[in-house]
Amino acid sequence: MRMNTIDDLLNIMKSLRDPVSGCPWDIRQTNASIASYTLEETHETLDAIERGDMGNLCEELGDLLFHVVFHARIAEENGEFDFPDVVEAIVTKMTRRHPHVFGDQKHHKLHEDDIKELWQSIKKKEKACLPEAEFGDDSRSASAICRAQQLQQQAAEFGFDWPNINPVLDKLEEEIEELRTSIEVGDVSSIEDELGDVLFVCANIARHNQLNAETALRGTNQKFIRRFKYVKNQMIQSNIPMTRQQLELMEQFWQESKSIVG
Repeated sequence: MRMNTIDDLLNIMKSLRDPVSGCPWDIRQTNASIASYTLEETHETLDAIERGDMGNLCEELGDLLFHVVFHARIAEENGEFDFPDVVEAIVTKMTRRHPHVFGDQKHHKLHEDDIKELWQSIKKKEKACLPEAEFGDDSRSASAICRAQQLQQQAAEFGFDWPNINPVLDKLEEEIEELRTSIEVGDVSSIEDELGDVLFVCANIARHNQLNAETALRGTNQKFIRRFKYVKNQMIQSNIPMTRQQLELMEQFWQESKSIVG
């Protein structure tokens, strides 16, 4: 039986931030100081989703909601906005961006591509009412790989884009060769620069295939974890230390892992 409501959470935050009786740690926090924790909770939420752990997902969503309330409370104390303003803003935005659901002329059976085009069209109209921002300003908060994909999409909207995937793949090969040359020379600064170029092109490959580069990389991370755990367990069961001298055997187990754990 549920006993608590969003009002209870808001009251808890108010108590935690009370300058007299609150928690010293919570009292001294700012939006900036808890930003990294908010990002951490976001990643933990994504991890629970990827693992299909619904119990943990419920918990992580609660942690994430707590951070939304935390940020809103700090803003309220600074006279900026409060939690009801946050709710008002998102309800208004979602209603405005879904005219096919909430508008006078509803189109529930729109194709997903049409919905995406409609969404982008509405976003453009919203931006037209705001002061013009510099290119790239609206993607600063994203991870580097996500921001790369967003920047490429923004450039594509101005017509600055490869016509298909083939020249993008050619560009990847070109950047890999430049990276190889930098490594041979041993120029650390150049290696970093060329590696960034390679990653940037990889993000573009994801975009051209209508994939999310961040999701693809997170999937590969999880795949690596599964396979490495298999290698480690096999080495432990064989009572063989995991050292560079045993690389050939570990590679053998790694190849086995592909068919066993995926």
